[in-house]
Amino acid sequence: MTQQTPQQDNGRAAEGDTSVEEQQETLGASEPQADASLEKDPSEWVSGDDPMTPAQRSYLDTLARQAGEELPADLSKAEASEHIDRLRRSTGQPG
Repeated sequence: MTQQTPQQDNGRAAEGDTSVEEQQETLGASEPQADASLEKDPSEWVSGDDPMTPAQRSYLDTLARQAGEELPADLSKAEASEHIDRLRRSTGQPG
């Protein structure tokens, strides 16, 4: 049997280890306030020219149908993101 050190224990601290922060990050908590300085404009994305993702394509299809719009199927990630934001606003979807 091998003994694991705190570093080897998948990031979990050993019992009694006081060097680890007591407050842990959680998932599903209330939405933090958005920091506008952390959001990049889609036109500045490194991968913005890549084709939209399957998830973007599916969501855009749903939003465009709700808005009664047709969009080109060959959008980039950045273009898809901009359309998603616009369509969310026009259909009243939460962002």
